[in-house]
Amino acid sequence: MAKSRAQKKAERKAREEAERKGQGVPESDSQAQHDTQVPKSGDIAEIEAVEAGIAAGASEEALETPDAPKKSRIESREEKRKKKEAEKRAKAEQKQKEEDLLAKRAEAAKGERKRSGVIAFLASCIAELRRVQWPDRETLIQATAVTLVFVIVAALYLGVLDLAFNWLVQRVI
Repeated sequence: MAKSRAQKKAERKAREEAERKGQGVPESDSQAQHDTQVPKSGDIAEIEAVEAGIAAGASEEALETPDAPKKSRIESREEKRKKKEAEKRAKAEQKQKEEDLLAKRAEAAKGERKRSGVIAFLASCIAELRRVQWPDRETLIQATAVTLVFVIVAALYLGVLDLAFNWLVQRVI
C-alpha cells in the first residue's frame, strides 16, 4: 500500500524524535502509518468540508482548494460574459423601473396642473405639510429659546454699533 505525504511526514518526525532521544530507530514504521490513517478518503472529506462551508454561507469559489482543477480560459470567459450580460439585464430592468416611475410622477403632475391656480397651490401646500417632520415639544422649546437668544444678542450688538457710530458722526459734524 502506498503511503501518503502525511504518513511519510509522520514517519520522518518519529525517526527524528527517536534519534534525538538516542533510541536510534522507532519501534515500528507501521505505528506512524497507523497514527496518520484517515478513516475516510480525502475526496469525501473535501466534499464534506465544502458542503459545511456552503451551509455556513461561503460561496463555492471561496471554498475551492488550490489543487482543484482549473477552469479553461473558454469556460472562464464564458462565465464572465454571462455575468456581464446578467448585470446589463439588471441595469436595464432598473432603468426601466425608474422610467416607469418618472412617467407615473409626470402623469400625476399633469393631473395637478389641470386645477386652477389657487386650488392647485392649496393642494400642493397640504401635500407638502403632510411630508413635514414636526418636532416634539422639547425640541420646539429649545429651538425657540436659541432663536430668541440669538435675536437679543444680535440686537444688542447692532444697538451698540449704532450708538458708537452715532456718537462718532456727531463729533465729526
